[in-house]
Amino acid sequence: MPVIGEMGLALLEGARKYGRHNWRKVGVRASVYHDAVVARHMAAWWEGEDTDLDSGLSHLTKAMAGLHVLRDAQIRGLMLDDRPPGTSGFVQKMNDKAAEIISRYPDPLEPITHEDASSVPYL
Repeated sequence: MPVIGEMGLALLEGARKYGRHNWRKVGVRASVYHDAVVARHMAAWWEGEDTDLDSGLSHLTKAMAGLHVLRDAQIRGLMLDDRPPGTSGFVQKMNDKAAEIISRYPDPLEPITHEDASSVPYL
């Protein structure tokens, strides 16, 4: 329930900034939401920034809210699909290559995590 509550806050923020359910009227571009979810929120989170400085909400919550809007628009036929042409079969080929690497190195070293090293500020 806490995650659903956070999603509600993220959607409330969007409603106040852009108008409640605005995407259901104007539609969305897939690229805009991809960039917001992946290049902004997930990248920042992955690099150790838990909280979005603009909203004070978790980057994970903001990413989920973006995916919510994108999927809702897609379901309703309101998503402009401006994705690039797809690359058929790449996921399976990547999985096959990963299996090959894993079999080549069956005893991996322990990973280094954020708990093992201090973060470095971006130049």
